[in-house]
Amino acid sequence: MSALDFFWHLCNFFAPAWVVAALTAAGLKLLWHRELKGKPWRGLALWGGIGGSLGLVAALALLGRDGKMAGYALLIVAIAVPQWLFSLKR
Repeated sequence: MSALDFFWHLCNFFAPAWVVAALTAAGLKLLWHRELKGKPWRGLALWGGIGGSLGLVAALALLGRDGKMAGYALLIVAIAVPQWLFSLKR
């Protein structure tokens, strides 16, 4: 595997975490705009993306391969919890 192939494999592995985190952050800002007025969209997306990336790595380590439904469930929880904690912080 070349370096370019490895790069694209990593991008495709982490893409679901970052896309879902960005969409979740946008949805949070849209639905709860008054409560999250002081919270930047980038902060919500960043913490969700980091949590989602860690969730994907944990799912890969625990389940042995990528793409299982339990791994995607862990991904959703790992995205939601950091965004929730970031939104609580004053």
